[in-house]
Amino acid sequence: MSAIFFSIDTDMPIMVIPDTQAHANGHDVITYTYSVYRDTSASNPALERSKESELHLQKHTDPNYMGYITFEDPGKLFTYTADGKQELSSDQVEEIIEQISHYRDNPSMWRHLHQ
Repeated sequence: MSAIFFSIDTDMPIMVIPDTQAHANGHDVITYTYSVYRDTSASNPALERSKESELHLQKHTDPNYMGYITFEDPGKLFTYTADGKQELSSDQVEEIIEQISHYRDNPSMWRHLHQ
């Protein structure tokens, strides 16, 4: 699943990776959790792939990992889990949720990421 790259606070580059699960038929399915990283890679695809589909069962050691956001009830209820080396402010979390929601609400943008 492709990462989403954008900036918050006008100058903080962010990489959001949708967490996926492989099912028996081999297709990936988007879950409702999104891992958040400070993007220091200049959108490098190789670095993106190294972070894909990490489970939230173990402690993350990546210094750019900032936690994950769970869409409990899309459009209504969200949870931010700050289990990384860096923590986001509530305003930053809101801005990231708005960006993710924009992609979720506009699937054609998402398909563009996979081409």
